[in-house]
Amino acid sequence: MANRMSMADQSDWGCYLHGRDALRRGVTRRGFMKGGALALIGTSAIPAFLSRSVLAEVTTAAASKKRLVVLFQRGAADGLNVVVPYREPSYYAMRPSIAIQQKDVLDLDGFFGLHPAMASFKPLYDQGHLAIIPAAGSPDTTRSHFDAQDYMESGTPGVKATTDGWLNRALQAELVGRPSAFRAVALGPQVPRTLQGRVPAIAVNNLVDFSVGGKGPQSSPISNAFQAMYDESSDAMLHGTGQETFEAVKMLKATDPAHYQPAAGVVYPNGPFGNSLKQVAQLMKANLGVEAAFSDIGGWDTHENQGGVNGQLANRLKEFSDSIASFWRDMGDEAESVTLVTMSEFGRTARQNGTGGTDHGHANVMFVLGGGVKGGRVYGRWPGLAEEQLNEGRDLAVTTDFRNVLGEAATKTLGLKNLATVFPGARLSRSEFLNFS
Repeated sequence: MANRMSMADQSDWGCYLHGRDALRRGVTRRGFMKGGALALIGTSAIPAFLSRSVLAEVTTAAASKKRLVVLFQRGAADGLNVVVPYREPSYYAMRPSIAIQQKDVLDLDGFFGLHPAMASFKPLYDQGHLAIIPAAGSPDTTRSHFDAQDYMESGTPGVKATTDGWLNRALQAELVGRPSAFRAVALGPQVPRTLQGRVPAIAVNNLVDFSVGGKGPQSSPISNAFQAMYDESSDAMLHGTGQETFEAVKMLKATDPAHYQPAAGVVYPNGPFGNSLKQVAQLMKANLGVEAAFSDIGGWDTHENQGGVNGQLANRLKEFSDSIASFWRDMGDEAESVTLVTMSEFGRTARQNGTGGTDHGHANVMFVLGGGVKGGRVYGRWPGLAEEQLNEGRDLAVTTDFRNVLGEAATKTLGLKNLATVFPGARLSRSEFLNFS
């Protein structure tokens, strides 16, 4: 953690870890809420709800009610067994025991097919909501999970000095009004690298436990201390932005998150990822002003016993796809305003290894789901799996820079106009968009 945090970040994290001691001394402006499942965390030097910048305005996405959901598959998913190039002869030669046989794939276009565990994705594709981009990834060739994730979340491959995340920079586009405290939300214990930066963001582990203010026998002493601090403050910034946050939390409480019922017939997978997407749906359907939401799912580092139709990867893919499909159905008509994009730090080797798994590779697959997406298509250029076509003689080559996919999603959802400010050095232009939306 320390390697990725500024001194100010470390100071804030220390405040979070030592919340009890801070309470005994009196809550300060730099204090955090305590509790493992309860977090209201800032994006950089100070907590988001105390930030001096940006809180006076919002992007045009708020006016249009468009929302962007970003999902990170941590651990490097095996894209070749997620979206299977079943017409590629080399695929089967390289994977004698883990390849997905043609009879088992869910055909997409006569060349590619989904892993059978992703049956819940097939209707989304057939209905034209889901676009698929194989051979996508970072131009940086690192095989380090830490570095590759950092580069993708910062949006600056190969550059370790970037202090903020690409999604935070994208949220700084065209400001026109006053935002909600829930404008940028991460489902988890802390704000991820993707959302760190000048725009305030909130991390939420559990909406039921999420609280800042409140009085009465059910209120925690920390909640009361923060409420008193804001009520008594003469600092205009502290009182003003703090009150906005308290009002937003009151709005959330009024939705009674503990008794949330998904849309009829929707059952989310019973796990952290399914629960996080259910909470994203709760926040969006409560009209709390969410413009960007982030969640992640680990468990993709399949060096051993990866499995084929069944097994380790299949189980992860079922949870992943079922959770996303449940979120889509749960959003109902509101799904028309949502764009969801997935990413993973890199793919796996084209050949299986000696332990029935795959090692760190290069290109992967990205999914884009949304009401405005021109789905039912596989986008990009397929590089092939012949020996001479492989990256470094071992991996699927990258033909679509992940920043093109994210840039298009952010431009058409958040109103981003200047790609260079979000992805510096990438030299992206709208003429390079895949036109999936």
